[in-house]
Amino acid sequence: MMKKPAVDSVEISILKLNQGVLNVCILGKRLIYNAMSEKTRQELLMPAPKKNAAEKAAHLKHDPYAEYRNATYQNRGDDDPTRLNFPAGAFKKALASAALDIPGAAKAQIGRLVWVMGDRVDIYGVPKIFCAPVISSGINRAPDIRTRAKLEEWACILQLRFMTPILKEQTILNLLAVAGMTQGIGDWRQQKGSDSNGQFELVSADDPEFLRVCKLGIVEQDKALAEPEPYDEETERLLTWFDAERVRREGRGMNGATKQHAKPVATVGA
Repeated sequence: MMKKPAVDSVEISILKLNQGVLNVCILGKRLIYNAMSEKTRQELLMPAPKKNAAEKAAHLKHDPYAEYRNATYQNRGDDDPTRLNFPAGAFKKALASAALDIPGAAKAQIGRLVWVMGDRVDIYGVPKIFCAPVISSGINRAPDIRTRAKLEEWACILQLRFMTPILKEQTILNLLAVAGMTQGIGDWRQQKGSDSNGQFELVSADDPEFLRVCKLGIVEQDKALAEPEPYDEETERLLTWFDAERVRREGRGMNGATKQHAKPVATVGA
């Protein structure tokens, strides 16, 4: 009977890992919110029956003011420093994607070893209503007008945790700086290549521009959501036409449209 070969004993040594913590001040430009609206999520959960031609004619296809508010991520409580927030995962994805362009860094490894604390990150800055043409993703590629919230300038504070000694603090800072330039967050961001929105940079806590934007918190944001200001001239022209056309159609007895043609007041913090 054959004897089993002897197996040499091997000592297993595991590197002890610790957590490093970084608080980073972020200053950004042109952030476009792209949250899925409550109505769209409800339609996915329980689709409504298809409307016939008469029903479609009796209802507005778009309500830009409602779409503007629904495009944002909002804090419900009035004790929060800001009304607006953004998913923390967007910053982590930007950080991990930036590793694709940096020698010596791997996207999968960064995704495992770095994380952003919390589910949402408070965003400072004043939103404006932004209407722009888009191409639908359906087979017909039909054009449409989409309304979102856009911040010309914004700021936030990220709290990052990472595994040491595999990663060093300076490595995370360098990678996050690259992410701000090459990836960005939000819709039409730099990563997509179509436009340079959502870019950001790392600044010091006493940076004058950062401190100025951080003064634009919940009070200023609630006002901007209740009384939207057009982001650009194209948006202003579209909304001027929309308000006038809605009044005209209501005068002809269009059912289902709101009877108040002025900009409706937002309900925030509900």
